[in-house]
Formats: sequence, structure tokens, C-alpha cells
Amino acid sequence: MHKIVFLDRATLAPQIVLREPRFEHQLIEHERTTPDQLLERLAGASIAITNKVPLTSEVLEQLPALKLVAVAATGTDCVDKAAAQRLGIAVSNIRGYAINTVPEHTFALILALRRNLVAYRDDVLAGEWQKSGQFCFFTHAIHDLAGARLGIIGEGVLGQRVAELGKAFGMQPMFAAHKGREGLGPLYTPWDEVLASSDIITVHSPLTPHTRNMLAMPEFRAMKRRPLIINTARGGLVDEAALVQALDEELISGAGFDVTAGEPPADDNPLLRAASRPNVILTPHVAWASDEAQQSLANQLMDNIENFVSGAPTNLVSGAY
Repeated sequence: MHKIVFLDRATLAPQIVLREPRFEHQLIEHERTTPDQLLERLAGASIAITNKVPLTSEVLEQLPALKLVAVAATGTDCVDKAAAQRLGIAVSNIRGYAINTVPEHTFALILALRRNLVAYRDDVLAGEWQKSGQFCFFTHAIHDLAGARLGIIGEGVLGQRVAELGKAFGMQPMFAAHKGREGLGPLYTPWDEVLASSDIITVHSPLTPHTRNMLAMPEFRAMKRRPLIINTARGGLVDEAALVQALDEELISGAGFDVTAGEPPADDNPLLRAASRPNVILTPHVAWASDEAQQSLANQLMDNIENFVSGAPTNLVSGAY
């Protein structure tokens, strides 16, 4: 009998079906879990499911029955993987489920900002259409995507899919060479050239010590075409205070973000304070969360658990089986 504990079921929408594993088990679901509840809830559990609840070395060391941490997401920074490896606890993650939802959300932000949809909606609600005296009015610039240069930071499956959609719109995608590195091959455009020549820059990188705040004031000052900045990847990749300063100085045209450094953001988060501007769109980390993508994630999550128990583990990122 495997005891399975889902620590933060509320990170999946209630309409998403989490099927019962096809082996003898007890499945306990908690909507959310605080650090002081972890040890009690995971006592005797052989399998823990977490999306964002941190499992530190200190916690893992006190869970001798634990054999698998099944992360209900792609990012596994919520788990101390070195400790898991040392303790013989396997860690699995979810892969490839967001190939449509994140790129589509990316382009929803790009289209809304390039066409100034938020600004025009605000004008309509303020009665500007009636005041115009004609069938339309032009209070904000509107730009096509066709012909625009799309700088993509991150060449993984999501970045590649964004490039495909960009080409379908008639854009010119460029994959940025990794910051501070040269000679990475024909796929890449030099980092400085992407900064200087892009009309839109979209970020699809993991958050690592190397990528943290990789877009900050020096980079914004190098952006000659005043691009839009889009981040549907991770908070912390863009220096948020610097981003607001760049908006103030009109170094960039706008920003579409689905993530912040610290989530939910603190009340004094600079990006949150800037979100009322018509050229800023902030969504609450839902780019990944189409119903279709969430169901695919839930199915893969159970596949990972069943495969582990059957002796053929999948999507392991740490820990010996």
C-alpha cells in the first residue's frame, strides 16, 4: 500500500481530473500546505506530490518512508535535489505539456500590446469613442506583427514554438546567443545584436544563477528599437525595478509579464505597481494553465507515479531508483 500525499492540489484547477493510480494506494489531497504542516502530512508517505511547496533537505531527512517526489510542474527548484539524491529519493517532473499554452499566451500579450488593446479598451470605457464624433479614433499607435523582429531568449521547445508562431505571423525570429558567450552556432544571433535590433523580446529561459536579472538597465539601454518585453518564463529573469525605470525613460515600449519575482507579488513589487499602465499587462502565472495543458499535466503526473511503482520510472531528474 502506497501512501500518496498531494501537498498543493489547488495549484491545479478544480475541473482537472486527477485519475486514481492503478495500484493499491491511499491518495490524500490537500488544497495547500504550509511549512509547519509538512512533516505531519508526509508522515509515512512513500510518494509526495508538490507543485510549489518547498521540500528542503531538513524536511526530506525526516521522511524515511519517502521514495518519490512527483513534481506537478516542469521546474523542480522547490525540491532539494542534492539531498534527494543523497537519501535515495527519486524526483520526477512534467515535460512537454505546455507546448501550446505558453506560446499562445505569449502571443496574446504581444498582440494586445502591439495593437494597444488595453489602452483602447480604457478609452472606450471612458467615453472617448462617443467624444470622437466619427466611426473610429486614433489615440494610440497600432503596429502589425508582420515584418517585426522577434528576439527570443531561450531555444528550448517553448522558444522554438514561439519562433514557429512568429514565422506564421510574418515576423523575423532570432534566437539570442547566451549572454556573455559567443560561437554557439548558426541557430543563434549575437546577444548584443538581438538587444539592439528586436521590436519584441520574449524570454523563455530557466531561472539559474547565470540567468537571474539577465535583462537589467545595461540591456534596456542597448535596446535601440524600444521593444516590448515579454516574460512568460520565470520571475527573476528580468530586473523588475529596472524594467519600470526603462518604461519611465521610454527605453522600451511596454511589458507583458505572466510571472514576478516572488509569487504572489508583494504589495511593493515594482511591476505590480506599474500594472495599471496601458502599456503593461500582468497576468497571474497562468500562461501554462489552459484546461488542455493542465489535464495533460495531470495525466503525465499519474503516469510518472505509476511508472515509478511498476519499476520503469519516467522523467526522473534526481535520485537513484
